[in-house]
Amino acid sequence: MSEQHETVWNKCIQTIKDNVNPQSFKTWFIPIKPMKLEEKVLTIQVPSQFFYEWLEEHYVALLKKTLEKELGAGSKLEYNVIVDNTGAGTSRPYTVNMPTRNVTHNNKNEMGMPINLSNNIRNPFIIPGLKKLNIDSQLNPSYTFDNFIEGECNRLARSAGYAVANKPGGTAFNPLMIFGGVGLGKTHLVHAIGNRIKEISNTKSVLYVPSERFINQYVDSAKNGNYNDFLHFYQMIDVLIVDDVQFLAKKEKTQEIFFQIFNCLHQNGKQLILTSDRAPKDLKDVDERLLSRFKWGLSADLQNPDFDTRVSILEQKMYQDGIKFAPEVIEYVANKVDNNIRELEGALISLIAQASLNRKEIDLDMTKKMMKNFVKNSSREISIEFIQKLVSDYFSVSVDLMKSKTRKREIVQARQISMFFAKQLTQASLKNIGMYFGGRDHSTVIHACQTVNDLIDTDKKFKSDVDELTKRIKINTY
Repeated sequence: MSEQHETVWNKCIQTIKDNVNPQSFKTWFIPIKPMKLEEKVLTIQVPSQFFYEWLEEHYVALLKKTLEKELGAGSKLEYNVIVDNTGAGTSRPYTVNMPTRNVTHNNKNEMGMPINLSNNIRNPFIIPGLKKLNIDSQLNPSYTFDNFIEGECNRLARSAGYAVANKPGGTAFNPLMIFGGVGLGKTHLVHAIGNRIKEISNTKSVLYVPSERFINQYVDSAKNGNYNDFLHFYQMIDVLIVDDVQFLAKKEKTQEIFFQIFNCLHQNGKQLILTSDRAPKDLKDVDERLLSRFKWGLSADLQNPDFDTRVSILEQKMYQDGIKFAPEVIEYVANKVDNNIRELEGALISLIAQASLNRKEIDLDMTKKMMKNFVKNSSREISIEFIQKLVSDYFSVSVDLMKSKTRKREIVQARQISMFFAKQLTQASLKNIGMYFGGRDHSTVIHACQTVNDLIDTDKKFKSDVDELTKRIKINTY
């Protein structure tokens, strides 16, 4: 019967479907095509050598039992492996005797088994016209954990990254998704993870790739008939780092290939590290299946660095460059540039350039003049919102908490100090000040100011905090 092979395989498929998870079934069994059935030998076609090896490694027992159930003892399975390096669809058949898993080659005109994928597939990172590989891991060696300053803004992400670096694929953080705004250190951190892995293990293959380059490589592979090479190359990586995955949005075919790569690596215990400018739940136009996988491991955000972290970043940068500025200069820059690390380092570079061009030591006055050009609207008016933000950064307490009804000591203290400065430095009435702190009345503001004055006289630590905040307010409102 001409269609007997399809009938047998369809029955096998129904049994297999009940014994593997839905995603594995879709990935590894739906692409299989039954070709022919002769006596008790069923021939199936699989799309690649890698595909065949995966089936043999992970599902050979299931295939054997399923086939014997349909055809009886002594049944055999023959694979027709398609290796498509040219786009022409070259057929390379291999016979597999399932009880012994013995593989023999049937076509003397073809290259014999086994095919070494690492030597035969086209590496998408080879630039046409060059004989040697342009890059290997594509990691920037200057990005390390040693020069990634830790603060409250990045502690979770840095700790998780370090854990992954020391045991890639062996933690619950797989995938590790690092997300946050522009210039907050996402790329630095993932490079640091990759460099740490390379440092402690010379056997792990680590690859960093921006998502836009991944997309372009996929388009080129589809256009040039190297799709299988592209897929297999990425499926062999031990640690895959993909930067800015938000750019996969609306790229349906690229998402599909990345989905296959993700599944293969994850199921094989390989490590995936991703970055995005937003949390997985906020990614738009990305397939739900892919989003669900992004959420499998740990998603850790990078926030705007607080004042102390910004100062530490500047101090380390100066140390690396062999330069030194006065503490008040560093504090002024750290207060003026508070949105991202990239701009912070840019401001420091501008200062260094000014010092070199003018052949003068950079003092606070010169810094203030330079920062007027570097930071838009650098001269700030003292407002209640500004005071709230500065105090909240200093005490690591959110403004929303200061406005809330909570009576926790640290939050009450930050609230009272903010009210104190608002009374001292703005023209707002007591009633208006109270409105900025959750609608409190004027008597609460009076009590807060009195409490602050009393503690300044009796508590040295409290007085030190108020003095430091006073200095920061003056620096910021020049």
